[in-house]
Amino acid sequence: MAKYIFITGGVVSSLGKGIASASIGKLLEARGFKITIIKCDPYINVDPGTMNPFQHGEVYVTNDGAETDLDLGHYERFTNAVIGRDNNITTGKIYNSVINKERRGEYLGKTVQVVPHITDEIKNNIAKVAQGTDIDIVLVEIGGTVGDIESLPFLEAIRQFGLKLGRDNAMFIHLTLIPFIRSAGEIKTKPTQHSVGKLREIGIQPDMLLCRSEIPLAAEVKEKIAMFCNVEPQTVIEALDVKTVYEVPLCLMKQKLDDLIMKRLRLKAKKHDMKDWQKNVIERVKNPQNSVKVAVVGKYITLQDAYKSIYEALIHGGIANDARVEIQRVDSEDITKDGAEHYLREVNGILVPGGFGNRGIEGKIEAIRYARENNIPYFGICLGMQTAIIEFSRNACGMKNANSTEFNTKTPYPVISLLEEQKTIKEKGGTMRLGAYQCRLKKHTLSLTAYKNPKISERHRHRYEFNNKYRGIMEKNGLIFAGINPQRDLAEIVELKNHPWFVACQFHPEFKSKPDKAHPLFAAFVEAALRYQAKNS
Repeated sequence: MAKYIFITGGVVSSLGKGIASASIGKLLEARGFKITIIKCDPYINVDPGTMNPFQHGEVYVTNDGAETDLDLGHYERFTNAVIGRDNNITTGKIYNSVINKERRGEYLGKTVQVVPHITDEIKNNIAKVAQGTDIDIVLVEIGGTVGDIESLPFLEAIRQFGLKLGRDNAMFIHLTLIPFIRSAGEIKTKPTQHSVGKLREIGIQPDMLLCRSEIPLAAEVKEKIAMFCNVEPQTVIEALDVKTVYEVPLCLMKQKLDDLIMKRLRLKAKKHDMKDWQKNVIERVKNPQNSVKVAVVGKYITLQDAYKSIYEALIHGGIANDARVEIQRVDSEDITKDGAEHYLREVNGILVPGGFGNRGIEGKIEAIRYARENNIPYFGICLGMQTAIIEFSRNACGMKNANSTEFNTKTPYPVISLLEEQKTIKEKGGTMRLGAYQCRLKKHTLSLTAYKNPKISERHRHRYEFNNKYRGIMEKNGLIFAGINPQRDLAEIVELKNHPWFVACQFHPEFKSKPDKAHPLFAAFVEAALRYQAKNS
């Protein structure tokens, strides 16, 4: 039977429960256990697929086509866990399921209530990921902050779940904040005491505290926290700020967090081995041999989490090339106002990520034109491929006013358009081309050089596709269709002849990149940027 670790958060949001959960998972894998991680989100949306990135950050897509919380990206980057739609549970998903069951008469005329029906549905969803598997440990992260009304059903569910499993099979870890009052030169433990008190009021006694703090916690502070929160002093763990999030597992390991979990859950395991992670990830991030500047040109630049996986994958590409990638965030609307050269003349590579809607499109197109005409390495992702095709159509193929029907339904050259099956779809949530699809790579292409395998599978999230009607004229003018979906003959990757490195893909490679295994296209892009820098320095 799998053992469960429940991770809650208190005091304020955005403390890093996702990173903490992923880091604990990494340590447990290093001890030889097979793990998986669940994220419970208290919002009423069924999934984040229809949310504005400014509201929620990026939408992370799993292999099985689920649109999920960005924390699932942390789980996959840090660990080898296979993450899918069952690993993200939302209030909307739970209530949707319960209401559908009630409509079908499955509750036999009973009054449907939060307890037991909602909490039972949550427990069933939590249990499902380990059923019929060889998973040893399930980590369950509860989104939101203790004390929030919307989190209460999840907290009650894990209280019941932990009670049923028994003390040796379940434990609770609480992530909290120890604020440092700079003007007084003091740290304050009262917010943590209140947060743990709230948990204990509903019947959950944490077994361990992860304390976010600007400064190290003195022994007497840990003892004070332990006394008022009813935990042992050695289970009060510092979670200090670090230079890179990939350092967090090592910081927790130094404080014997994994040993404490072993003891608490009565687990026996081999000694941990994090030497490769230290050498091949941390050392390269902290002490790289090279440095290169890459511009990310998007429309959600002001929000760090909107392109979270893109930024992380660029870091991974840097690790693979022993280089620090300095990311220059450029708002595409600024390019529309001031011109591409103003923002891009000093960069060594240009990346245009995915997105939706007309805002900022012309700025992206100008950035792509600047990259194409100046032989700067270019990497387009999803909308970054579609805008590259629009730019090429207009400026290299003579198709003035070429566009996507997403932005102009009356364009004379609809080089990007909806698939036929998308034209009748009315609902927005979960109806795009989602998840993993096959792609076959063409010989003698940059893409095949990067992947070293002609058959690949990548994750998608989009409605619009390249219009094959224009493939002939594009090829005639120097566009290479380097990757094709064999089932539907859809363009997946395009490249440019006579350009040092110009690759644009319809899928999202950033979702399959890890710090110790950079995605081939990101590694190749950073390598190309380094070559450009060396040639032009």
